Amino acid sequence: MSRETEGVTASWEVFLRPRRGLSHQHVGSVRAGDADMALEHARDLYTRRGEPLSLWVVRSADVHAASPTERDPFFSNAHHKPYRYPEHFTPLTGGGDHDDDD
Repeated sequence: MSRETEGVTASWEVFLRPRRGLSHQHVGSVRAGDADMALEHARDLYTRRGEPLSLWVVRSADVHAASPTERDPFFSNAHHKPYRYPEHFTPLTGGGDHDDDD
């Protein structure tokens, strides 16, 4: 038996991978009593057009994310690491900037 009690529905987030080479994308939510029913609802709602490569459902309560209000403090830790930004590196040129023994 699932973690849900019988007759109680939970919210599930739906992720769809439309075709090979693409990432899963969040496409919406469904309500269902268990994961199998959530997959069926997601299939019925979000795969009517085309044949996706895969479909995931994740209980909404199990998704943890940074909110937009946390954006600056959450992602600001990289500013003191300039090597993570392309501006830190000198562009390569076609000239004689390197040592050649000709």
